Amino acid sequence: MKRAFVCPVPEEQQPLNEYQELTESGFFQSCSAPLGQYLKTLAWVWVPSLAIAMPVSAASFNPSKYPLEFILAACAGAAVSLTFAIVRLYLGWSYIRDRLERSTVLYEESGWYDGQVWTKTPEIQARDRLVVEYQVQPIMRRLQRTFVAIGLSFVLGSVIWVLF
Repeated sequence: MKRAFVCPVPEEQQPLNEYQELTESGFFQSCSAPLGQYLKTLAWVWVPSLAIAMPVSAASFNPSKYPLEFILAACAGAAVSLTFAIVRLYLGWSYIRDRLERSTVLYEESGWYDGQVWTKTPEIQARDRLVVEYQVQPIMRRLQRTFVAIGLSFVLGSVIWVLF
């Protein structure tokens, strides 16, 4: 006779449920969307940031006298807030990846003072690792490539600044 399995971890603290919740939240959901939708989400962060960065850039570089410097400074300023958004996405997905990869689950039954540890069954551990491999890791790679692209844009902007 097989015993029924009971997981002591509250539903909202189970790593797979945390993953599901993250995939359904607006901003985090965009990471797993098709590339066009992902880039559109990044544009929704960058364009308003550019609108804020342009007056700051104009105060430093008169657009009529120094148009290239004005554009480069405004784009760099907007890229800073985009970088913060990407860091937030990366940290959220990294947290979920770590929770899914671990063989134990730290959880709280009623508050911060009563932390418990539960060891995952081999089946749950295998399932969670599959989710990491096929769902979370592609998102992490996409975010890493985004970091590289932003870094390269800073380097390219610096080179243009020096050359012109």
